[in-house]
This record gives sequence, structure tokens and C-alpha cells, in this order.
Amino acid sequence: MKLNKKNIAIIIIAILLSIISFIILDYFHYECPYRKFFHIYCPGCGTSRMIKALFRLDIYQAFRYNPLMFIIIVILLPIYIIMNVIKYIHSKTFYKITKKQIIILFIIMILYFILRNLEIGVYFIPTEV
Repeated sequence: MKLNKKNIAIIIIAILLSIISFIILDYFHYECPYRKFFHIYCPGCGTSRMIKALFRLDIYQAFRYNPLMFIIIVILLPIYIIMNVIKYIHSKTFYKITKKQIIILFIIMILYFILRNLEIGVYFIPTEV
């Protein structure tokens, strides 16, 4: 992917649409189908509330809503972006996510899904502090 005007515009539009969608979520109540129908927490439960807490700069509460997504979105994603910017500056190429990395992330998400629905995983349930 080259960083031309079209791609930069797409990135800006995606960011703006994300912000608008979270503003709209404040007006409409959304409930996770897994939680509603099966009474279990999916790996993504609490992510919308986590992002809203991040907009309020309430870092601790954001982490309490969904620790795994907090680690992925707030810690790992910026590191990946910074590494790509540095690599692009030096060699005009980007790091590509490998199949092995995707499989590892998928396994972590499945383990997180199982753990947060067991009694020992009570600390992974989205909670208000």
C-alpha cells in the first residue's frame, strides 16, 4: 500500500466514521448477541465501552471493560504502526502480518473467550469501577 492522497483520505474517513459510530452508540443501546442469547461473554464484549472510556481518557476503566482488546488496540497496534512508519521511511515497504501471527492471535482470543466465561476468569468480565 502506497501512502498517496487517496489512501490518506480513506484512512481519515475511516477514523471519522469510527468516531461518529461511537457517538451514535451513545444514543442507541446495543447489546452483544452472545451475552443476550447465550449469557456468555465473547472476546469483544466491552470493546465499545472501552473505546468510549479511552475517548474520556479513563485508561483504567477502559482496561477493565476488555483487557485483551485494550492490549491489542492501545499497545500492540500503535507499536505495529510505528514500526511500519519507520520501515516505510527507510525502505519504502511495510511489515506484513503473517499467517502464523494471525493463528496465534486467534488461539489467544479463543483462550480468552473460554477463560472469561469460567469462574477463575471473573477478572476478565467487563466491569464498571
